[in-house]
Amino acid sequence: MHETSGGDGPHRSRWTRGQAASIERRHGNVAPPAGPPTVDPFPELHVWDTWLLRDRHGEIADVDGYRLAFSLTAPADLLPGTRHDVAEIRCFYSADGETWRDAGAVFDGGALGQRQWAGSALYDDGDLYLYYTAAGRDDADELTYTQRIAVAHGGTVAATDEGIELAGPWTHETLLEPDGDWYETEAQSRGMTYTFRDPWFFEDPATGETHLLFEANVPAPEREGDDAETTERRAFNGCIGVAASPSDDPLSWELRPPLLDSLEVNQELERPHVVVADGRYYLFVCSHVHTFAPGVTGPDGLYGFVADAFGGEYRPLNGSGLVATNPPSAPFQAYSWMAFAHDEEVLIQSFLNYHDFAGDSLDAVAELPEAEQRDRFGGTLAPTLRLAVDGDRTRLLGALDAWRIPTPDESLPPADGSELPADFDEGVAEAGTGPAAGYYGEF
Repeated sequence: MHETSGGDGPHRSRWTRGQAASIERRHGNVAPPAGPPTVDPFPELHVWDTWLLRDRHGEIADVDGYRLAFSLTAPADLLPGTRHDVAEIRCFYSADGETWRDAGAVFDGGALGQRQWAGSALYDDGDLYLYYTAAGRDDADELTYTQRIAVAHGGTVAATDEGIELAGPWTHETLLEPDGDWYETEAQSRGMTYTFRDPWFFEDPATGETHLLFEANVPAPEREGDDAETTERRAFNGCIGVAASPSDDPLSWELRPPLLDSLEVNQELERPHVVVADGRYYLFVCSHVHTFAPGVTGPDGLYGFVADAFGGEYRPLNGSGLVATNPPSAPFQAYSWMAFAHDEEVLIQSFLNYHDFAGDSLDAVAELPEAEQRDRFGGTLAPTLRLAVDGDRTRLLGALDAWRIPTPDESLPPADGSELPADFDEGVAEAGTGPAAGYYGEF
């Protein structure tokens, strides 16, 4: 797994085509069908990419008895496919992890970019840091897709008699931009859209060193002597980037080489984040069916890797990397999974995407009547998945209700995976067969 990338960059872990070739839906990695939302506390909003406020050690932060979630949102009367163009970050809060209230839009102007995309939030000794993706050039008249890593700080969060209140003024700063050597710039990109987004704060419990993880692409220019197929595959060049703060200052970061790349495998490794369990580092990303390179097939899903140290080397979980995906009857029902530890399990929250659409590509959604596009889109949080983790293996156990984030001392009901689907489309292996069969037995 740990390979030398030659001209593509320094020594780093790689998700290889051989590993990704064993991706399959199996009992244990397929979520139950969700159906239309049964819980939607904010029907006036489209709610999608969501992240919880955490402390420096990665624990879910407590603000005077409340826990906070930050989400990308847009008005629900917009067509779902246009929501990314006007995304703004809102804050929701809950005392019991079940009933949520809206604290409103976080920024009242001043944020960088034409709109803001996903990030992470740090609560550190009472100080609040909101890392986000500044998407689009601030001075452009038309919508652009330039991306850079930004932070907002200086604002306050407090519990009042009415609930949680966030207040400015906020100071917004650009923290990181692609350098063109380790991380591809927009000008270097070819084929699919480039990525430099999704900052996620992480402090290594073993060393105390602080990092920002992010999604990016490694430079992979055309090479003399490559055939047309190789040249096409090299445009699929996703990586998990990282920056370090030598002083542990949440506002001061230096680029480091990527932790892992997926050259010739996948172009987008979205929302990278780490869960530490039993001394191992579980590195999770989200990806789409349409971002896999030619000759490699994988569904929309949560993918993961494991290492014995933050720097690697990383091995794909379950042999292939696939941790959780949607049922074949609704292959786009959820997306933007984010994992966090709870008791002896890992819980996974995501948003309810197109819960009633079984096409091969989301591009076909745009061909539906507008009313039907809205009806098939969830635009709220999906059921929270329960995941068992053991070494290099993972297994889904079941699901909790949507918007369910258990309190720290809350015990979960028994789960044995019996609610998970077991029958899949013809040609997709059942549990106990195929090259990665051993990864889904009993722990």
